[in-house]
Amino acid sequence: MNDSDAAVEPVSVKPGLTEDVIAIIVGILLLAMCFTAALVMGKPKVEGDQVTAITSPLKGWVDKPGGWKANPVESFVGTAEKPKTTWPGILGAVLILGVFMTAMAPVMRPFAKPGAFIGGFLILFALAGLSYLLAGQATIKNYNLEYALWALLVGLIIGNTIGKSAFGAMGEAAMRTELYIKTGLVLLGAEVLFSRLMELGMPGIMIAWVVTPIVLISTFWFGQRVLKMKSASLNMTISADMSVCGVSAAIATAAACNAKKEELSVAIGLSLCFTAAMMVVMPPLIEVMGLDQVVGGAWIGGTIDATGAVAVAGGLLGETALEVAATVKMIQNILIGVVAFGVAAYWTTRVETEGGEAPKIGLGEIWKRFPKFVLGFIAASIIASVLYASSDQGEMLVGATTSVTKGLRGWLFCLAFVCIGIDLNFRQLAHQFHGGKPLVLYVCGQTLNLILTLAMAYVAFKIVFPEAAGG
Repeated sequence: MNDSDAAVEPVSVKPGLTEDVIAIIVGILLLAMCFTAALVMGKPKVEGDQVTAITSPLKGWVDKPGGWKANPVESFVGTAEKPKTTWPGILGAVLILGVFMTAMAPVMRPFAKPGAFIGGFLILFALAGLSYLLAGQATIKNYNLEYALWALLVGLIIGNTIGKSAFGAMGEAAMRTELYIKTGLVLLGAEVLFSRLMELGMPGIMIAWVVTPIVLISTFWFGQRVLKMKSASLNMTISADMSVCGVSAAIATAAACNAKKEELSVAIGLSLCFTAAMMVVMPPLIEVMGLDQVVGGAWIGGTIDATGAVAVAGGLLGETALEVAATVKMIQNILIGVVAFGVAAYWTTRVETEGGEAPKIGLGEIWKRFPKFVLGFIAASIIASVLYASSDQGEMLVGATTSVTKGLRGWLFCLAFVCIGIDLNFRQLAHQFHGGKPLVLYVCGQTLNLILTLAMAYVAFKIVFPEAAGG
């Protein structure tokens, strides 16, 4: 992309709902739709005199491309020996997600015209479908090259060739990485029962709330005293980005320490590059190291920057790893507001600023920076937990609901990683690394983060709270 991109008709900056709020609304509505369908039209599975399960009528209408060997058509209709029709489920997924997301387009921030949004959404969905298709090829599948990697590669190819500008206003309207990730995580809440969430809470706090401040402060000190970085605000923004949760923490911290726009871009660029690499590398590394899913999931949750990447990487290890990784990351996300508050206080009282007003601090700052989609995740978990514990039918209805929402969640994550790839333009990022010090800072800080988080994950789940590792 270049300066000519500015000619593309931009989305309007009219007031609207934040991505966190929209993610909660869409996520809860999707869960309610799937639950109602199972309750009203669910088909009971009877064994003897007892109902053992309920099948959702939407189950066949949410699917992804299946496996294939030589002919890609097999991914949609199966083979003569094993017929499996997936194309109705693919159409159903794009219809459900497309309708719900497009309905929210007029109230999104920034505002998006519904026509432009649905056009861009369909393009992104086609690219996500291509990613699933590539991941389903038999040889590729044997090497465990999952859909997230292909979604990222597909996006990278587009982002570093024709660029996002090729999609015009449609691309601008529908390219909403955080929205897709956060909506998927609200759906995930229904799969993580609250009793389990509480069980993972204390070890999660040990990992996220002990290691994160240590890494943040150490990395900032290292940048100022050892690397002698000229910009303290760049140093702090990168430190928060790497130690807390990537882009969201970078934005919050940049505002708290009056970082320049180009400094924020450097931090985000580094975050995207390392998130993509760690998402792909960590799951097989954990398997090679012989770590179990609980410790491995906690390691992923505490170190990979982006919440969506954490969920995807955890999912590559297994359902238990996904559950632990997502929970640890949610707990870590809560620190965004606290970190922004602390940085603002530090900058106000200790750091000399050149011109402008010192950042304002207060409890309102914590709420402003708090990742509110976490509330949707917790609400979904509580509601599902209450229903699950209420009766055998409630347990079966929750199972029928999540059997559909898992598929929708997968599509949302796939859409998000296509967007990440498209946004990651290496030519734009190359000139931003000011003599290499930001890169050195990130590598050293992330190395410390990896070591401390792994050690704390082992201590938390194997020594202090071993019962939490039992699932």
